[in-house]
Amino acid sequence: MTVIDEKDGYVYVGGRRLKRGYTTGSCAASASKAAIEMLLSGKLVETVDIVTPRGIPLHIPIENPVISEGKARCAVRKDGGDDADDTNGALVYSEVTLCDEPGIHIDGGIGVGRVTRKGLDQPPGNAAINRVPRSMITECVNDVCQAFGYTGGVNVVISVPEGERIAKRTFNPRLGIQGGISILGTSGIVEPMSETALLGSIKAEMKVFMAPGRKYLLTVPGNYGKDFVTAYPALEGQQPVECSNFIGDFLDMALEMGAKGVLLVGNLGKLVKLAGGIMNTHSRNADSRMEILASNAIMAGADVDMAKRIMGCISTDDALEILDEKGLIGPTMEILIPKIEFHMNHRVKGDIEVAAVVFSSEFGILGHTPSADALIKKVCDME
Repeated sequence: MTVIDEKDGYVYVGGRRLKRGYTTGSCAASASKAAIEMLLSGKLVETVDIVTPRGIPLHIPIENPVISEGKARCAVRKDGGDDADDTNGALVYSEVTLCDEPGIHIDGGIGVGRVTRKGLDQPPGNAAINRVPRSMITECVNDVCQAFGYTGGVNVVISVPEGERIAKRTFNPRLGIQGGISILGTSGIVEPMSETALLGSIKAEMKVFMAPGRKYLLTVPGNYGKDFVTAYPALEGQQPVECSNFIGDFLDMALEMGAKGVLLVGNLGKLVKLAGGIMNTHSRNADSRMEILASNAIMAGADVDMAKRIMGCISTDDALEILDEKGLIGPTMEILIPKIEFHMNHRVKGDIEVAAVVFSSEFGILGHTPSADALIKKVCDME
């Protein structure tokens, strides 16, 4: 079964050849493209080609194609490649019908969750089909409509028969997504995330960074941190090494490789976990973001009702909005942020310098750990 061509279908991570997969968003878009083509042509479709937002072409097999009066339905089987997750192998269906109202109208059916709380990609009431997959579906359906000269509206319903069962193994119920899984993906592609391979890749990048004699490492968990570093004057021109969720392992490797210090820059949504001693920040390992925030807020003067509201939040930015109502962001961060450095120090046993800069996408910089200013200077002086 050809899914992604040989050039784009594999990636070498830590010396291992790993197979890429494709997201539930790519599945939904591919199934929708095939379904609308079947409806407009009256012929069954066996495969479709799409191009992901990253520009990688996919050749997707279609399963269970059916054309009936006024509608067409088919499925694509999710393939996570060498990063198989809970949705791997699930069938993602799209059913399309024509309508008089102009535009592409997308909704979720059986097994696709429904958003019930604020703070997620979609507003309450919408199907949990995120913005990028919606855009992919719309583009694919529009392309086929234009090719057939159809100018009317199209209703698209995405369903995942196993979705409700799969969702029980995810964080969706806790996030306020009820009844099924989310249709996700910003790139359309699932990158292999073998822990061993990823750690090998991170270590290789660290070696390259330190090869010219640098001893002080600047690290970020991901793209949010990279963007913040680019715009943060105190770190202007600095190139961070990405540690992903493996903050504890990154500190271990820095110690092993003879680094003198590590400056961590990250969003509160990740770094709040460090204040509780959680050194692998992936949600499958631990969460406790709201528990940590609420307990520190109480120490800063929040009452029980405020703590309960924080415990009900989906994102740390939502929790910060609650703290901001009573002017408690600063006092809470003054208590919480030093704990991040404490647990980083505990991990390295005080053998190297460590510090962190914490920010929020909504509220900007939230604070530095006690040693951050001195370590920022050393990081920049090593350039």
